[in-house]
Amino acid sequence: MESLVSIIVPVYNAGAYIEETIRMVCRQTWGSWELLLVDDCSRDESRAVIESYCEKDKRIRLIAKENNEGAALARNTGLEHAGGRYIAFLDADDVWLPEKLEKELAFMRRKSAAFVFTAYEFGDENARGTGKVVSVPEQLTYREALSRTVIFTSTVMFDLEKIGKELIRMPDVASEDTATWWKILRNGYTAYGLNQVLAIYRRPARSLSSNKFLAVRRIWNLYRKEEKLLLPECLRYFAGWACRAVLRRI
Repeated sequence: MESLVSIIVPVYNAGAYIEETIRMVCRQTWGSWELLLVDDCSRDESRAVIESYCEKDKRIRLIAKENNEGAALARNTGLEHAGGRYIAFLDADDVWLPEKLEKELAFMRRKSAAFVFTAYEFGDENARGTGKVVSVPEQLTYREALSRTVIFTSTVMFDLEKIGKELIRMPDVASEDTATWWKILRNGYTAYGLNQVLAIYRRPARSLSSNKFLAVRRIWNLYRKEEKLLLPECLRYFAGWACRAVLRRI
């Protein structure tokens, strides 16, 4: 459908959040959407909650995987089932403001873009904004993106009339989302940033320091194994990435 947005949500033991996630999508001011909830073999009540909402609203669909394969492959499964012209990713524990889809879609059409993303705010464990806002540039090319992981998964949107599903499919690697954005940009696309906070990234305080060294290792592996950059290039881009990562959390 011309204006339909397919929202893809990987779900794994998301019982603490999934009902609010569904209600949040239902409150969107843009009403032409389908919500594809890909259950990755949850062991909690997530599937039962989703099934109850599927009965109430035909726009909500449960896609139940037979094997647990992780968020990247769950998103790919959702992509295979998507029927909309536009694709939006949402993680089950993140928050969208009510006008997120409407404003981002208008921005995408205004820019005639294939790939857009928005600013966002860090939230606490209850998704209350902390005041730490990540602003985004007007546009981002491949080389620019290598030194700034500013694109947040729950803010992206794609136009399938301008970009194929195959290019959006995520590799099964650590930091699969960043690897995907780089792959798309490497293929000649430009990502356009709407510098308006339309999402909240839920980050419990205890996870910030514990994930720091893991993030460093993941970004370095992407440079070397996915992008196959030479060592001097890795060091140059890594230095820019590290500076921006620190500033983003201050």
